[in-house]
Amino acid sequence: MVTRCGRAAAAAALLSLAGIALAGCSGTAQANGTASAAVEPLTLYAAEGYDAAVAKAFTAKTGIPVKVDDDSTGPLLTKIAAERSNPQWSLLWVDGDQAFSALDTQGQLLPYRSSAALTTVGQTLAPSDHAYTPTGTTLMAAVIYNAARTSTVPSQYTDLLGSAYSGKVGMNDPGQSGPTYPFIAGVMNQLGGTTGGVQQGEAYFTKLKQNGLKVFPTNGDTLHALETGQIDYGIVQSSAAIGETLKVKPTAKFQPKIVYLPKSTLLPSVLGIDKHLDATRQKEAQRFVDYALSAEGQKTMEGADPSGDSLFWPVVTSASALPQLPAFPTAYQRLDPAYWGAQESTVVSWFDQNIK
Repeated sequence: MVTRCGRAAAAAALLSLAGIALAGCSGTAQANGTASAAVEPLTLYAAEGYDAAVAKAFTAKTGIPVKVDDDSTGPLLTKIAAERSNPQWSLLWVDGDQAFSALDTQGQLLPYRSSAALTTVGQTLAPSDHAYTPTGTTLMAAVIYNAARTSTVPSQYTDLLGSAYSGKVGMNDPGQSGPTYPFIAGVMNQLGGTTGGVQQGEAYFTKLKQNGLKVFPTNGDTLHALETGQIDYGIVQSSAAIGETLKVKPTAKFQPKIVYLPKSTLLPSVLGIDKHLDATRQKEAQRFVDYALSAEGQKTMEGADPSGDSLFWPVVTSASALPQLPAFPTAYQRLDPAYWGAQESTVVSWFDQNIK
């Protein structure tokens, strides 16, 4: 039999235990609340074959969740423009620095300088105001051709206007494909630079269309057209062209080979941070940039898409290119991102209306 005093003592003990438990719950809630306040999810708008893998590895390492919105560059930039008054993105990761220069001019990017050591090429790609960060580079463009169907190989872009190439050349749509506007701008830059280059480039692409140019949405579509005999020459990103030669076994009907025409345009993959993030997410986004440039991050990038976007030349000293890549070319051109970034909307609109 339990006495009243015993029941009172038991009740006191239970209350005491309950207090301890409640205190423990309160402490846990407080701890969780602190963690919740200290960690906010990031939203990554990206068009890289390795973006999801890097985001997953970054979250595993830091505990910071990352939502990846993976799409072609054109739709992502359209989305960012539509969200300008209420940005929904934290980081943008696509190929080509022209769009980032334009975003910087509009005041949408948060300057950040990572401590990662850049190569000489990487230093030329980093803007002086640190508004965005190069994470690797490819070339635009590589001309990939089917040697099983043709033995005629161009040596310059004007060759593609000849009768031997009539109806046989394909390229991507700059309104969809991020690497394609830098290619178009690169041709314009070669033809006339910043004084008349746009007009001369328009004349060139008009002639190319008259010679039967075919336009496809992205690298994959252009390469599929090459594989199926719709075209014999594809103008695509170097990583896509090299990847095609690695993953497709040559046959009697399809033997892909690559030629680079002078001068190919240096095409960086670029990370930018939304300037309007709160202080916590700004720091988290900066950690993401640091991770992408780290040896671990670069290794993740190179392992995620080995027959596609992973075929880039690193711009940090802590990383080496995949062995499948040729030596980094010595003859290339570097576009002025500020000038050509300001021309992008006009040029892409003209292309879609007149060439596509």
